[in-house]
Amino acid sequence: MDISRFEDTIVAPATVPGTGAITLIRVSGPDTMPLVDRVVDFVSGSASQAKGYSIRFGTIEGTDEVLVSFFRAPHSYTGEDMAEISCHASSYVASEIMRKLCDAGARPADAGEFTRRAFVNGKMDLAQAEAVADVISSTGSESLRVALNQLRGGFSSELAELRGQLIEIASLLELELDFAEEDVEFASRGKVSELVDRSLVHIRKLTDSFRLGNAIRNGVPVAIAGAANSGKSTLLNSLLGDDRAIVSDIAGTTRDTVEDTMMIDGILFRFIDTAGLRATSDEIEKIGISRSYRKISEASVLLCLLDVTASDDENEASISDIVSKLDLSRQELIVLLNKADLIGPNINVKILNNTVSSLDEKVVKLYISAKNGDGLDDLKKVLVKTQKDLSLESDQTVVTNIRHYNALKEAGKALLAVKENLSSGAGSELLSEDLRMAISQLGNITGEITTDEILGNIFSSFCIGK
Repeated sequence: MDISRFEDTIVAPATVPGTGAITLIRVSGPDTMPLVDRVVDFVSGSASQAKGYSIRFGTIEGTDEVLVSFFRAPHSYTGEDMAEISCHASSYVASEIMRKLCDAGARPADAGEFTRRAFVNGKMDLAQAEAVADVISSTGSESLRVALNQLRGGFSSELAELRGQLIEIASLLELELDFAEEDVEFASRGKVSELVDRSLVHIRKLTDSFRLGNAIRNGVPVAIAGAANSGKSTLLNSLLGDDRAIVSDIAGTTRDTVEDTMMIDGILFRFIDTAGLRATSDEIEKIGISRSYRKISEASVLLCLLDVTASDDENEASISDIVSKLDLSRQELIVLLNKADLIGPNINVKILNNTVSSLDEKVVKLYISAKNGDGLDDLKKVLVKTQKDLSLESDQTVVTNIRHYNALKEAGKALLAVKENLSSGAGSELLSEDLRMAISQLGNITGEITTDEILGNIFSSFCIGK
């Protein structure tokens, strides 16, 4: 973004016009107060005379009666002079006020521009700015708690302490380079090794938390997999209580993954209906099956759906194929024997005697009928049990952002390189270079080191008005 655009005064609705009773229109920038005075006739005083954290009543000719809240730089969300106009929630009223403000000299804000200005003006770092969007999109108490902790600077303070220690050691190593001819050691190699080990433990703890954080933020990924026509789409629809996926007796109906989320006992699950696994010559269906295998490998929980009316050999082959794609040390497997309603109350079908008996005893088998809902309550209980560790300690720092996770992983790789160079007796130059790489990656998270391209990607995903 052109930095000169930050000299503009911007305007955008901070709420959705036409919903609720009130719409809030936000104005920020150097000309906020005189610009508002051109549009609003106040009963007494003016915007230019208003103190921060005050509210005045006024009218906008031919449009509406409004309340205007005032915030003075630097004590505002953006760090600039700001005003927030509360009007009636008519889409027409909001658009008219927006038009008049733009005619008076404002311009419509870009997506996320208010928060980007807050970052540029030092009101928050980049990790905190990203947490703003997470607070808005939070879907439960845990996701809100994680986002608020990050917004309040919990994650940033941990990174600042870690980064500060690494900078101190790196500075001492670089100082040694200035005295290379005198063979002076300012940074004890033992202390460097000790600090690197502590930092690696801390970084691994944060990266390990991403599984929990990703589940809290986006939902626990649950893949529904099985042979064609085993009832996967019917199961997805029954769980969601909605016709989310197309159901047909024709094999190969689902050719791509279909995803949706639902809350079960306070835990958000993201169910993924996959293409039926079978041999096919259809090139498009092959692509869908390839994606199914990828989703199976990425899921935290795998619902292996089998048709109880199919032969034992077919079901054994199906589950063997799916199990070969799993890592049962980190993934949960639930075997669902579907269409139980077709074999009556006296279920006596020999299924999976070989494959399942050789798996971990924790693998759960359930008879269900996706069509009429039998067994789905038991399935939901089992799903919740698989996530018994999906809870947070008070003020626990959890990584929820893939950008942060990748930066932490790269920082960890750089520190491992430092350890290797220490073991081989490498000089200060190599040690310092790897430490600087780790410092840079940590700085990318909070925005001490960043680029306009990264900022553009981050803030473009924000809603207008935030």
